[in-house]
Amino acid sequence: MEKIEHYLERFIFASRWLLAPFYIGLVGAIVLLLVKFAKEFVGLLPLVVTGEGAQVMVGVLTLVDVALVANLLLIIIFAGYENFVSKIDTREHEDRPEWMGHVSFADLKIKVIGSIVAISGIELLKAFVNVDAYTNEQLAWKVGLHMTFVVSGVLFAIMDRLTSGKHSGH
Repeated sequence: MEKIEHYLERFIFASRWLLAPFYIGLVGAIVLLLVKFAKEFVGLLPLVVTGEGAQVMVGVLTLVDVALVANLLLIIIFAGYENFVSKIDTREHEDRPEWMGHVSFADLKIKVIGSIVAISGIELLKAFVNVDAYTNEQLAWKVGLHMTFVVSGVLFAIMDRLTSGKHSGH
């Protein structure tokens, strides 16, 4: 029976590698975001020349938005892979991010919700810069959704703080 248990546990432990294709797919999603970023950037160039200020601001905020989503994906890829699959061997590369290898699953949840709040804030700012393009109802929905994300983020942080003391033996 011990032998069966040993092989079962090895099989379950090896199953973590089934997550690797998900992270490879997320790397592909970053490539798609790069294409989107380039398209938005090229589309922004004529607006800078014509001097349409509000449209330039919305365009720049769109670039920031795409960059934030790409950053979020990178955090999820690195932290998720290292937490659930295997440590990434960078051989102490000089460009290794300081946080890499130190982001727990709880930290990852907080970073994800924080990024979602930031992305939502950028979307809300884009709407306010281009307020004439939205109805009051649409703006109310955007504010309501943003506030939902903010409250959710605060509640996640509070829950994390309350539960972290219990796990650390305090």
